[in-house]
Amino acid sequence: MIAAIIVACEIGFWVFVLAGLFFRYVLRKKAIGALFLVCTPLIDLLLLAVTALDLKNGATADFFHGLAAVYIGISIAFGHRMIRWADERFAHRFAGGPAPSSKPKYGWERARYERRMWYRHLLAWLIGSAILYGMILYVDDAERTKQLYLMIVRWLIVLGIDFAISFSYTIWPKKEDRAST
Repeated sequence: MIAAIIVACEIGFWVFVLAGLFFRYVLRKKAIGALFLVCTPLIDLLLLAVTALDLKNGATADFFHGLAAVYIGISIAFGHRMIRWADERFAHRFAGGPAPSSKPKYGWERARYERRMWYRHLLAWLIGSAILYGMILYVDDAERTKQLYLMIVRWLIVLGIDFAISFSYTIWPKKEDRAST
């Protein structure tokens, strides 16, 4: 059930974002568009409430309960950036806005970008881990919440791999190919 709710929340997030941008740029109803965009965090609250209630009502935590917290952490840390990404494209396509900027491809700018993205990932991990730990405390049954502890550890491993990749651009900045110039 939780897996389906996570999928529904992800779809709901993008439905709210696209509806907000559609009202803002296509229909020129900025207030309604802003309302949709401001409501996107409510989806995260809904997911958190459903997950916590499921656990409190006796469910044993599984991978998907942990994934709900990961989703919320990522949504909070990266959500504004994702909305801005979509907003730039809608503004360009429907409102004559400037062409969207792309991420830097080479040199120190790329290294700086990769580090910033890793810091966002760290923030997502901190938020998600706090939610996971909060659910562990809320349920107060170590046997039923073992998978939530494991999710913190799994995500920490992914964060470590991301660190190695992201900071490798600082040590070895990507250089532009001579043939492409």
